[in-house]
Amino acid sequence: MAKNFYDITLALAGVHQSALLVQHLAHKGQCNTTDLASLLNSVVITNPKTALDVYGKESNLIPGLETLLSLFNNSKLAQVQSNELIRYTMSLLVLGRKLLSHNQALDQLSLRITQLQRQLTHFDVVSPPIIGAMADIYIDVISPLRPRIQVTGSADILTQSAIQSKVRATLLGGIRSAVLWQQVGGKQMQLLFSRRRIFEQAKQIRLTC
Repeated sequence: MAKNFYDITLALAGVHQSALLVQHLAHKGQCNTTDLASLLNSVVITNPKTALDVYGKESNLIPGLETLLSLFNNSKLAQVQSNELIRYTMSLLVLGRKLLSHNQALDQLSLRITQLQRQLTHFDVVSPPIIGAMADIYIDVISPLRPRIQVTGSADILTQSAIQSKVRATLLGGIRSAVLWQQVGGKQMQLLFSRRRIFEQAKQIRLTC
C-alpha cells in the first residue's frame, strides 16, 4: 500500500519542531511562545480525524518544516547545532516506537492526558500549571522507557526548574508527533530511502503556508 507522505511529513515536522524548541530553551532559556503552544496543544488531540487535525493548520508547523528542510538539505546549520537536532529527533522517534509497544505506559498516558484536558478548561496551554503537568507526565511515563534524552546547552539555564519543565513538556510534544509518525506509516528506513520524497513534500507544504 502506498505511503501517505503528506501525513508522514507533517508528523516528522512536529518532531523536528520539538527538537528545535528544546535546543532554543537549552541554549537561550526561551523559545517562541506561539510555536510552543502549537506543539503542546497537539498533546491533547487524542482522536483526530486527520493528521493535520493534530496541529490545527500547516502554518503551525513552519519552524518544524524549516528545520526538517535544513537538516535534509545539509544547509544553514552549524555542525554542533545540526548534530543536536538530529540526536533529539532520532531519540524522540525511538521513544515514540517504544511507547506504542508498551501497553501499560499507553494506559497511564491516556489517563494523564484526560486529566490534562480537564486542567486546560482553567489554564492556558503555556501556563506554568499546564507546563508543569506535562513535564510530570514526561518524567513519569516517558523517561522510564529509555533511552533518556540528554539535553545539552547552557548549564546555568538548564539548572533552572522552570526551564527543565518547559524542556520536558516540549519533549512530550515531540513524543506526540513521533507516535503520530508511526501511526500514519512512518518508518526509520524512509529517512534513508525516501529522504528526497519527504524533502519535496515538506517543501511543498512550506510553500502553501
